[in-house]
Amino acid sequence: MLRFFDVLFSLCGFVVASPLLLLLLLIGYFDTGSPLFLQTRVGRHKKAFTLVKFRTMKKDTASVASHLVNANAITPFGSFLRKTKLDELPQLWNVLKGEMSLVGPRPCLFNQEELIAERELRQIFAHRPGITGLAQVNEIDMSTPVLLAETDKQMLEELTLKHYFTYILQTATGKGAGDRVKR
Repeated sequence: MLRFFDVLFSLCGFVVASPLLLLLLLIGYFDTGSPLFLQTRVGRHKKAFTLVKFRTMKKDTASVASHLVNANAITPFGSFLRKTKLDELPQLWNVLKGEMSLVGPRPCLFNQEELIAERELRQIFAHRPGITGLAQVNEIDMSTPVLLAETDKQMLEELTLKHYFTYILQTATGKGAGDRVKR
């Protein structure tokens, strides 16, 4: 049932947001010369997939978790995208392809070994990763791997249609600050 809503909302999101997506692509091109950010992430069953986002950091920034990146790497436009969470919009493509869900554990990088181990213990990889979820709306990010994995497990065990819509609505209305970046 949730997959049905993932596809429905992703398609609607693309249609409704297409003018905004085009505008953000254009501004992003002038900001960094490369408006889209593609990164290999750990997906369902630990299968690799390419996550698509709007670029918020300079092109030469190391491919590590956000909490390990210096704030100086974020461009002014990227800061706006992060605060408004508009950088996440291209992930609707990942949702349509079935690589992600709108709600689920945020996909990590393959070099985040501690988080991967904690998620394996809790069988998190049996589920699709998501754009938002319980951890995101409570400002729990990948800098605390054990807490994040525990929160992901709690969310997955308690996930109902009501929770699904609640997390999406909370994210859309600005709850949660996203991944922390070193200041």
